[in-house]
Amino acid sequence: MSAESHDASQPVRRSWVSSANEADTDFPIENLPFGVFRRRGTDEPARVGVAIGRAVLDVPRCHAAGLLAGEAADAGAASQAPTLNPLIALGRAHWRSLRRRLGDLLQEGPAADDRRRRLTAAALLPLYEVELLNPLAIGDYTDFYASIFHATNVGTMLRPESPLLPNYKHLPIGYHGRASSIVVSGTPVVRPHGQTRGDDGPRFGPSRSLDYEVEVGLVIGRGNPQGARVALADAGGHMFGLCLVNDWSARDVQGWEYQPLGPFLAKSFATTISPWIVTMDALAPFRVPASVRPPGDPEPLAYLQDPEDAARGGFDVTVEAWLTTRTMREQGLPPHRLSRSRLRDMYWTFGQMLAHHTSNGCNLRPGDLLASGTVSGPGPDARGCLLELTWRGTEPVTLPSGESRRFLEDDDEIAITAACEAEGRHRIGFGECRGRLVAARR
Repeated sequence: MSAESHDASQPVRRSWVSSANEADTDFPIENLPFGVFRRRGTDEPARVGVAIGRAVLDVPRCHAAGLLAGEAADAGAASQAPTLNPLIALGRAHWRSLRRRLGDLLQEGPAADDRRRRLTAAALLPLYEVELLNPLAIGDYTDFYASIFHATNVGTMLRPESPLLPNYKHLPIGYHGRASSIVVSGTPVVRPHGQTRGDDGPRFGPSRSLDYEVEVGLVIGRGNPQGARVALADAGGHMFGLCLVNDWSARDVQGWEYQPLGPFLAKSFATTISPWIVTMDALAPFRVPASVRPPGDPEPLAYLQDPEDAARGGFDVTVEAWLTTRTMREQGLPPHRLSRSRLRDMYWTFGQMLAHHTSNGCNLRPGDLLASGTVSGPGPDARGCLLELTWRGTEPVTLPSGESRRFLEDDDEIAITAACEAEGRHRIGFGECRGRLVAARR
């Protein structure tokens, strides 16, 4: 069996694609995330690719060149589709077989014979020559509220005496989002209209309190039949990979509409995801124990407990949010980091979210998306949205350009980045989840 990113005997591998060996690359050979692309400026069919350094490996072309066999060949054939869904639907054995084979093709060393390397090199395209597309046909999208730091901060603004509602520490809180308005990184986001509360009654117009939310998304692999629950111990077998998510939020609209049924128009106008899905195999070395519950917190009910999930249910992913304004671009200033938080600080694991989601028999399907909710941490610099950073607009953020922000203004651009790092291993990155806010339409 070829070496994997989680093989302790060979923690760092090298590729003959030189950019994959650079220390700051998001996409070393240990990563190999999946996405969907076409060559920029063409109308050629979209198909599945894998990121390696500053290049994309065309998986269908590898298949056509006879570089894949067995389950990897079946996966290569499925990669001719314009989304990852057919590949995901084949199951874990096929994803793993394809990823192993692509790793073999890209690995430096004597095993890479000249002919095989020539054929593989012919399937490589520079990242700057491709257009990255929405990688998924997302049938359903669920957004959770899994950060106790975020929930406590927001609750303190609304209910200072009792920030957390009684159910928070007993179950992963979530709501069903809008899958049709999920867009890929780089897609402009139009400021939404909505109904808000005014001094003299409700008003309708463009949102004045537009916010971002730093989140991480779980892409569902194998689904479950309707009526059949997924046990927490089996949840890992239903996970394909993780991506970055910006769940844009109109806070003024949300404040007026959310009772009694929760978020609606304040969240459904746009959600941005990153184009690359980092697989569970790539993330294996960065699994960590679930967040430790403080003394006195209730134990989860039995269906939300599992020793393996407690030991390795977390992910050591550092997530950052960056802001660039129009003035900053005009002045040639670099993006300003707004926050830096850790996915491992979440109160609930993705396994617990998945197990709870299906505990009533709800059927998940390949390509569905479960988002973590805002990833916030214990300190002020780890607050994953402007609602928290500016404390509901009362403490504006000062930018290097001299500007300040309570909430986002037109032409502001938010970029979310993330990476896993550990001593003795290559850094694993997620690429970018980027979106620029444009003025509301009439």
